[in-house]
Amino acid sequence: MFENLTERLTQTLRSVTGQAKLTEDNIKGTLREVRMALLEADVALPVVKEFINSVKERAVGQEVTKSLTPGQVFVKIVNEEMVRLMGEANEKLNLATVPPAVVLMAGLQGAGKTTSVAKLGRHLREREKKKVLVVSADIYRPAAIKQLETLAGEVEVDFFPSTADQDPVDIANAAIAHARIQHHDVVLVDTAGRLHVDEEMMGEIRRLHDAVKPIETLFVVDAMTGQDAANTARAFNDVLPLTGVILTKTDGDARGGAALSVRQITGKPIKFIGVGEKVDALDPFHPDRIASRILGMGDVLSLIEEAEQKIDKEKAEKFAKKIKKGKGFDLEDFREQISQMKNMGGMAGLLDKLPGMGQLAQAAEAANAEKGIVQMEAIINSMTPDERRKPDIISGSRKKRIALGSGTQVQDVNRLLKQHKQMSKMMKKFSGKGMGKLMRGMKGMLPPGMGGGMGGPGGFGGGGFPR
Repeated sequence: MFENLTERLTQTLRSVTGQAKLTEDNIKGTLREVRMALLEADVALPVVKEFINSVKERAVGQEVTKSLTPGQVFVKIVNEEMVRLMGEANEKLNLATVPPAVVLMAGLQGAGKTTSVAKLGRHLREREKKKVLVVSADIYRPAAIKQLETLAGEVEVDFFPSTADQDPVDIANAAIAHARIQHHDVVLVDTAGRLHVDEEMMGEIRRLHDAVKPIETLFVVDAMTGQDAANTARAFNDVLPLTGVILTKTDGDARGGAALSVRQITGKPIKFIGVGEKVDALDPFHPDRIASRILGMGDVLSLIEEAEQKIDKEKAEKFAKKIKKGKGFDLEDFREQISQMKNMGGMAGLLDKLPGMGQLAQAAEAANAEKGIVQMEAIINSMTPDERRKPDIISGSRKKRIALGSGTQVQDVNRLLKQHKQMSKMMKKFSGKGMGKLMRGMKGMLPPGMGGGMGGPGGFGGGGFPR
């Protein structure tokens, strides 16, 4: 997400790092480049104008504090204005009502509405510990009803059946009545979409809204439509009292214009972003973290949260104890580490959230690093349990068998065994007291304000960024 914008801005903002003071003359060129970068990212023109004016007003004549260079002051201002543009802080769903809290999902066809209902149901069940019921009021697409039923089973939330010959209002009311009896906390109502905004569609969804009186009305919109996403959201907001937006398909949006335009044009907060096709690929929208990622400053907080949710804590603790006792690092352990990394979004997903690593993430993708990870896993899976525990017994004939079983070459097997040997040596250094050295070393890699002393992210000079 935001690859194009990040690349343009990180290059542009370097040009002000050597200035002794920020003046209208020495930031004019930089502001012009920032303006062009935002327009190329398909950010709406009124939003770009306001953003540039705000940055200029704050930056000109700014005195540089002792701990910051002028370049860092300027980037700090750009970062803060970007956060303000996108809504300051994450706005959670308002579920403070007598249960069940009704959430109505609206949007155009193809925006990912039904999938977002399932993803949101999973989020509420897992992170908010809510009992969730989902229902489809899309009577025009029987396939949508079936799709939601399938997805509800996958994300382990309850599904209320409906048919194409029912009235949408009757469907929603019956689901809410059922939810009261079954003590559900939240009812998510999926509505019919259209290929474009039309009066008939708006009239129907308005009637549905008036009947069920939802506490939240979320507009689901495709990020890849750029500023059109913001304009469509505004059209819906003119008819429906929207309370927030879910921005989908952000993993396929290299520009980021929708994220930077929606809040400003509609006045409604982006509450969630869809970051992939999987049912767990829905994240709360944090403007400050997104701004950091756009400016190449990473997103360590999201990385920590992701690790807490996706890493198997029992396995991690077991592994740490094993290493601390000096029991060695075998290929079973290696496979487990590969699996954990895949759960975290792979190499590119991890690098993208680390300060100053955004371009490395692109390089990792370009080098097809993910393919290499899958290949390593296939090679280890092709081994016997004995070979995984004792890699030294893997002879030439065994290597041939492993390569054949994994669809790879003998040199690929040799490469993996060499990598494992290097990692095993490193792990031995950190057994016993060495673990403390490892933790101290990792602490030194953290960005300023989190216990570390990493240099300026994205190449904006030394000392890091103010938080």
